[in-house]
Amino acid sequence: MGVNINTIELYRILEVTPVEQNIMLVGRHGIGKSRIINDYFTERNRKVVSLFLGQMSDPGDIIGLPALSKGSNRTEFRFPFWFPDDNRAVVLFLDELNRARPEILQTVMDLVLNKSLAGKRLPEGSQIISAINEGEEYQLTDLDPALVSRFNVYHFAPTTDEWLLWASGIQLDNRVIDFIANNPDMLDETVNLDSGLTKTADRRAWERVATLITPLTEIDKTIEKTIAGIVGIPTALKFSAHIKKMTQLNAMDILLNFKKQATNLKKAQTHEITVMNEAMFRIIETEDAPEKVKKYIENLELYVRWLVDNKRQEELAHWTTLYESAMYPKTRFKILSHSQFIFQHVVSFIQDLQI
Repeated sequence: MGVNINTIELYRILEVTPVEQNIMLVGRHGIGKSRIINDYFTERNRKVVSLFLGQMSDPGDIIGLPALSKGSNRTEFRFPFWFPDDNRAVVLFLDELNRARPEILQTVMDLVLNKSLAGKRLPEGSQIISAINEGEEYQLTDLDPALVSRFNVYHFAPTTDEWLLWASGIQLDNRVIDFIANNPDMLDETVNLDSGLTKTADRRAWERVATLITPLTEIDKTIEKTIAGIVGIPTALKFSAHIKKMTQLNAMDILLNFKKQATNLKKAQTHEITVMNEAMFRIIETEDAPEKVKKYIENLELYVRWLVDNKRQEELAHWTTLYESAMYPKTRFKILSHSQFIFQHVVSFIQDLQI
């Protein structure tokens, strides 16, 4: 059984793993392995060099081409296009490792074992990370156990909540975020291997959908077909139906002007409010502008007071669970900094539950 990790755990693993140790991430396609690796190290000013091994047909793509050395009759390998020429440490990201041809894997073995290629060593401090798309349909070559043993192997399965938080942070179209929040099983659909070219949804596909509909106010039949080509026909129809009946209850509207939205809150069902709770936490977690944060917390305090006054205990318990979770550390700090009432209420509510 593999070691399963989510995004938060992956960040911690990347933080504590020495550069001398290689890391292998195993997971289904489209879940963001490449993006997360690139974002994590780029934010820390470390250069990431990505090699898509499944697209390489010749070892020369990795080790460079042989040529006569100047001043002698010896053959040497010229530096490949990707090799760092400034002696700066890199993170070498070997994507699609299990789709590489056997001759490519032979070259990778030397790289993984010795951090060198044809006698050329990677700059000191360089690290190697590989990624594998899980499933037999992606397996071109069985990986040598001796190669696998040189990696720390983790089965990467980022949660839907982590994706929603990321999507909110980059301001993905709210209609996509709201749909996934209400239909979490539609984020990563199971692929039917007997379905030929039938499309199914994944995280990469939903990002494309969001980009497509951002400038559009309505989803007509042609747009439905366009979306179906991205996530599949059943999912596109369900997404279109969801948009048409989206509730008037909106987390951003609550955080901008609670009093104006109080009437809509009274009509809301428990499920709608819990989805909105999560949306509010995501908005506050990913907002860095102090003036906006202050306004959000002011309206959030009015919202929590409303939950207390109207004895919405189930929704209040859900809100408190979010506050206590490790998913939203910035939100908790912002609440502590701006609202003594919310902090006191949370403590009191938790104590009442324990009693």
